[in-house]
Amino acid sequence: MKKLVLIRHAKSDWSNPFLEDFDRALNKRGLKDAPLMAKILKQKDIKPDLIICSPSLRTKLTSEYFIKELDFKGKFIFEKSIYEAPYENLLKVLQNIEDKNKIAFLFGHNPGVCDLVNFLSKEYFENIPTCGIIEVDFDTKSWKDISKENSKFIFFEYPKKYK
Repeated sequence: MKKLVLIRHAKSDWSNPFLEDFDRALNKRGLKDAPLMAKILKQKDIKPDLIICSPSLRTKLTSEYFIKELDFKGKFIFEKSIYEAPYENLLKVLQNIEDKNKIAFLFGHNPGVCDLVNFLSKEYFENIPTCGIIEVDFDTKSWKDISKENSKFIFFEYPKKYK
């Protein structure tokens, strides 16, 4: 059994039009939503073996709230290939996870995160909102074999659900 938790970064700050997209931080809403959703995830008592994160500033900052709240001390990887990537790139990253890791978290961006969920799950989403969290479990021993056929959708959490 493999457990995948996908987390879209919290709401980013667009106030500086000259800032590169990669370097955008979180805005006020993002700074409230990230710790809230980290607490929600902590209540589910899921402890990742591995966290993979886009290296953009907004995903780094979002992941820090989760790392702190979950008291995570495991393996953490910044993966350039998932920055604003199509779902195929995300899938390749997941399929290369070492099988000793049973639970993986991936912090990324839309539309890739949303498209990946739609590719791997029998559920369909038009959009994963900022700081949205989805868990999909797979009845397989290897990350290389994750697919829609062996997937089970577990939950979808998002900030507006709690406001």
